[in-house]
This record gives sequence, C-alpha cells and structure tokens, in this order.
Amino acid sequence: MKDFWGRLMTIQIYNSLTRKVEPLETVEPQVVRMYVCGVTVYDDAHIGHAMSAVVFDIIRRYLEFRGYEVRHIVNFTDVDDKIIARAATLGRDPLTMAAQYADEFLAQLERLNVLPATAYPRATHTMAEIIDFTERLIAAGHAYPAEGDVYFRVASDADYGKLSGRSLEEMLTGTRFEVDPRKESPADFALWKGAKPGEPAWPSPWGNGRPGWHIECSAMSMKHLGEEIDIHGGGNDLVFPHHENEIAQSECLTGKSFARYWVHNGMLQLVNPETRQVEKMSKSLGNVVTIDSFLSQYDADVFRLIVLSSYYRSPLTYNTEIAADNARKLDRLLGALLPALGSNASGPAVESLNQSVERTRSAFLSAMDADFNTAGALAALFELVRAINVARDAGVGGDAFSAAQNSLRELASVLGLRLNPQHAKQQEVAPFIELLIELRTSLRKAKQFELADTIRTRLADLGVTLEDGPQGTRYKV
Repeated sequence: MKDFWGRLMTIQIYNSLTRKVEPLETVEPQVVRMYVCGVTVYDDAHIGHAMSAVVFDIIRRYLEFRGYEVRHIVNFTDVDDKIIARAATLGRDPLTMAAQYADEFLAQLERLNVLPATAYPRATHTMAEIIDFTERLIAAGHAYPAEGDVYFRVASDADYGKLSGRSLEEMLTGTRFEVDPRKESPADFALWKGAKPGEPAWPSPWGNGRPGWHIECSAMSMKHLGEEIDIHGGGNDLVFPHHENEIAQSECLTGKSFARYWVHNGMLQLVNPETRQVEKMSKSLGNVVTIDSFLSQYDADVFRLIVLSSYYRSPLTYNTEIAADNARKLDRLLGALLPALGSNASGPAVESLNQSVERTRSAFLSAMDADFNTAGALAALFELVRAINVARDAGVGGDAFSAAQNSLRELASVLGLRLNPQHAKQQEVAPFIELLIELRTSLRKAKQFELADTIRTRLADLGVTLEDGPQGTRYKV
C-alpha cells in the first residue's frame, strides 16, 4: 500500500518472540491467520477481558482496512480446574455453567462492537483433535503416559524457553513446579489429565480424562488455521507457561514454525481513587469491574477510547476519572459530526479543510503501520475534529464539509468507534450523576447521613442505583 505521496507503506509489528519490530510478511499473500487466546469461562467477564478483545479487534479491523483477509480464531476454555471448582461451589454442572458464561461473553462482545471472530472453538468440541495431537507426540517421543495422565517431555525440545527468554536450567531453579513423582522432570507439563471422581471426562487411550490447558490451543489453532499461522495473540501474562508450552508442543509435532509473530497486550490495572495506588483487579480486593457494570454507565465507545488512548503493549490504567475523561473525548468526536452552519463550498477555509483531511489520513496510516500505534492514530482524528470545527465556524459547508465528516467516520470505524449519538445520550447525564455522588461522599464523611441517604433515594427514584465498594461508589442506570 502507498500513501498520498506514493511512498510504499508496510505494517510493522513488534514480535515478542524476536523482541524486535518486524515488517508483516504472511504465510499466504494478503491473508492473515490470527489465533487469540480467549477467556476461561467460570465467572462474569470483566473489563480486563474486554481490553484484550478490543485490542485484537482493532488489529483485525486495521489489517482488513489495509486489504488483508483475516481468519480470526478466538477460543473458549470451557473445561478447566477453575471451572470445575466454581461449579462445585455453586452446585452446578460445570459444562452447563461454562456454556452460559461463554454465551454471555459473546453477547457482551457484540455490545462492545467487537467483530465476530471467524470461529469460536471450544475445548469440549475439540476432543478428537486433542487426543490425536497427544498420540502423535507420544509416538514421536515428545510425550509419555503416566498412570492415566500424559506429560510433554520438555527436555526433548532443544528450543524450549525461546519465547520467555529463559533456559530450562533457569526455569528449574527459578520456578515453583508441582511435585509429581510420575514426571521425568518437574518442568514437564500435562497434555492429558486423568479424571477424578465427579469431574467431566472423555474416553481416551489412557483412560477417561480431559485435556491439559496448553494442548487445547495448539489443537484448535491447527484445526482452524493449519500448522503455521501468522499472528498468535493474548495477554502478556500468558507468555510463560502457556504460550511457551504451545510453541514447544506444536513445533515438536510439525517441525515447522508455529506462529510468525507473537503479539501480547499489557494488563489492565485499577487506580485506587483514595490512595492513587495501582492495584490488580481481583475479587479478594472487591474491585472487579464487570463488562456489564461498565456498559450500564458508559457507551461502548468510551471503553474503546480508553484502550485506544494507550499503547496496546503497555499496562492500561483505569478508574472512574479516566472513564469520565474519555466520555468527554467521545463528546468532542460527536461534536464534529454536527451539521454545517454555512454553505461556503470554495475559498481558503475549504482548501485548508481539504488539506487537513489528507494530513489526517496520512498521519493515521503512519501511526497504525507503526505497530498499531492507536494513540497516534487517535491524535490524528482529533486534529481533524479541530479542523472541522474551525471550518464550521468559518461557514464552510457543502461537499467539502461532508467529505471531512465522512473521513472522520471512516477512520473512526477502522478503530471500531461507532460515533452514534443515540448510544451516547446516557453520557449527557453522567457528569451530573458523578457530581451528586461526590456530594454524597462528602456528606457521609461529614456524618450528614440523612442528607446523603436522601441523594441515594432520589437517584433511585430516577432509576440510578448506587453501589458502594472499596474502590468508591459506582452507579447503574
């Protein structure tokens, strides 16, 4: 692809495997095979899950904008220790519970304007491929059965550790492995796990059981995308052991490079409003923000703007102040789509607007080509917003004004922004609700509980429910 001045443009991607920024060169010309590790479905999905989904949705959208066909696979881990444990706590069937959470997550992705993946394979639907994969690893000497379990023989892979940058010797001395006398080495990992009483199980040559965590992704990726893919994505918390083990088992089986580019997003972190300290989101701290909770207060574009404003490989910080700031950013974008006030179709102001459109497009492409620099791309859009507003004040209208607005809509849609005023109406009342919450908090600190309760009651009468927690007060409309 070339820019407006005829310069050849190439998408550059940071590859976690080589630790370098490299030009995108796909296995098959103009086709990107992209596998992204999805969620383990054992509880309500939170905004950390949403962040990863939005990051790879943006990457996919831009690749398609640049003319690539993207075959996008996102898996569900729907049988796992966490799922089994939570189902036991709730007194539910683990597979039924996992299916419910998976369906809920798909509905949430739609609300977040995440494009549907080419396929959403599930571990429970891939058992034949997982068992075949494991049998072939055993036959090749890379795995061994042990009393109903099957383990991958890490020592058989001379390149083990190349993604995380740690040698096997370093891992054995610096990592805590589960002690199991059946293993040849503490670093060996389970490909198949023999069933315990009451657990979901499938028949296999080694007895009833279920897959280990790592084998399922390799099997699903090969089933849907073949032995070699272009991009393997996921959170940077998956580099070791999950992605390291995926590489080992896949490349030992095929003798081919599993993925050309390993792309990892940073983790979402919360900023405590009182201490201003960054915290990990966890149930134990009582600070989990679910996707449903966020979308009950903000438009989906607000969350996408939060993600877009940060570099995808860096940690993403979040609190209600950041959400409110990005709600204002959305208002600015929507304001640029208001009708023209004049009808001037020629003159210096029109020419200036036309030049701004060209500069914006060039800056947008340059930023996104540079390892999907969404913050730079977003900055380019806000420059166009400023130019549109200046042109409106100067009386510009007609085709030139419409073309500028259409360019803003087009580039925003590449980032997955809807820019739909109907979806943003709730944002108009958000600052007033937040002001009342601040006032109520001050009243409670002053021990004026009656007045504070009055605010809560009157908001409830208007359909606004307040929820107090360690992170402060959140609301639902």
